[in-house]
Amino acid sequence: MKKLRNFLIFISILLGVIFYLIHELQNNDSKQYYYVTNNHSEIVINIPQNSTIKDVIKILKTKGKLKGEQEFIALSHVKDYKNSIKPGKFILDGRYSLNKLINELRVKKRSTFNFQIKENIRLVDNLFDVISDKFKLDKTDLKNSFLNENFLQKNSLNIENYPVLFIPNTYEFYSDIVIDDFKERIVEEYTSFWNKDDRMKKLDNLNLRFYNVNSLTDIPESKKITKAHVSILASIVEAEQDKRLDERSKIAGLYLNRLMRPDLFPYLQADPTVIYANYISGSIKNFDVKQVLNKHLAVDNKYNTYKYKGLPPGPIRIPSKNAIDAVLDAEKHDFYFMCAGSNGDGYHEFTSTIRQHNINKTKYKRYQNFK
Repeated sequence: MKKLRNFLIFISILLGVIFYLIHELQNNDSKQYYYVTNNHSEIVINIPQNSTIKDVIKILKTKGKLKGEQEFIALSHVKDYKNSIKPGKFILDGRYSLNKLINELRVKKRSTFNFQIKENIRLVDNLFDVISDKFKLDKTDLKNSFLNENFLQKNSLNIENYPVLFIPNTYEFYSDIVIDDFKERIVEEYTSFWNKDDRMKKLDNLNLRFYNVNSLTDIPESKKITKAHVSILASIVEAEQDKRLDERSKIAGLYLNRLMRPDLFPYLQADPTVIYANYISGSIKNFDVKQVLNKHLAVDNKYNTYKYKGLPPGPIRIPSKNAIDAVLDAEKHDFYFMCAGSNGDGYHEFTSTIRQHNINKTKYKRYQNFK
């Protein structure tokens, strides 16, 4: 009887301790077990993929004070948080009981904001600067993620043409997005863009026109014009004409004519590519070159289409939707040359012969002198 009484007393004490412990773990005013952010102010913590409970504790302690680490681990086990840690960004502000803290970490508050990928960004590095700053992502990790070999192969891209993935537009993103999710979203938007407005059909028609065949099966897969090729050409077209958008399809037709006749034009000879080649080679400090000179043409860089055949290996800027569509809807004509117009309206003079082209150039130089 005495043993039973002692056992009941022990159980009562144990239950009291457990009740007290549970109360303390849940009590936001507990002096023993709690978490408080630095200066009781708002903080943002980033929990990476595959984090352990010890990783979470380490992250929490970088921006706040955690009292009761072992109790936090025990409670995370009871609440099944230990085996279901969610990655991402979490916003914390002030003081939390351990119970409330785990509840906050189990459910992400996913606020959203709009982010604009602007047209005509010259260098993808500049875009990565903006993205990393806006999303609070590490720029090096972000860039390396896009340069991952498996990722590039999966999307039929390479380390030079991958910037074509970025389609200028305004998108809504979760504020706590991580790099892998951001990259996946960019690919989704790229795929969606190409699957709209008959763009893939227009790409097929462009191949048929370029190779002058009736069936796509007549074209070797390695020789076909790709989405990346279209965007690269679009970047050149946009650099040539950034004022009169209705002229872009005509310019696209001109460059396609040159590409289709390598016997007459072994080199594309697009001046904007020369400026880009000089910039990335360090020969010039900015892109504000008004006239391409012989010293610019001499630079040995694969983006210089006066020295290297075909299209450059990547875009010379991130092209707009309008420029991409201008290539897909390239005008059919027999022009091979163009020169800035001499009446100041922003349009070009097009011709099929070098003789008339030289006349147009002379007219333009006179216009410049007497402007």
